[in-house]
Amino acid sequence: MSNQDHKFFDLFMLIIGVLVGITILLVFLARYIAEQTEDMATDSMYQQQLEDRIKPVGRAALPGDEPEQAGAAVTKIAVATPVATTLSGPQVYNAACVSCHGTGIAGAPKIGDAAAWADRIATGTDQLTKHAISGFQGSTGYMPPKGGRTDLSDQEISGAVEYMVSESR
Repeated sequence: MSNQDHKFFDLFMLIIGVLVGITILLVFLARYIAEQTEDMATDSMYQQQLEDRIKPVGRAALPGDEPEQAGAAVTKIAVATPVATTLSGPQVYNAACVSCHGTGIAGAPKIGDAAAWADRIATGTDQLTKHAISGFQGSTGYMPPKGGRTDLSDQEISGAVEYMVSESR
């Protein structure tokens, strides 16, 4: 074996020895830390401090609920009652229809463009309302059901159609 090979193997064995030593040191360090953690986990004072840190500072109570403990922080949540309001035709137009019918996107006739609305108005308001509620695929574009606002009632959509027709004659 050459002198160069001998130096390589000596250096290689030294590096392996150092790595084995570091590994043994890390194993003993990990065991020491694990023992400390086990001692802390069984300590009653540590457990009490842990419980105090993670306990909730309060709770939400619905109407009719009573606090479980005297002096506990309780946040009362009022139950909101939905307000049943019907939007007018102009309100529905401004909330849902203006994005397409205000700019003419996807072939939607612009409000006030009598030429674009003439053929549609000729089919009748009932047919326009049906298309607005159910959706319609025409030669110039697509009208999604309720203009994509399925939360609106048929009556509100009908009001918006009547408003657009009246503004486009």
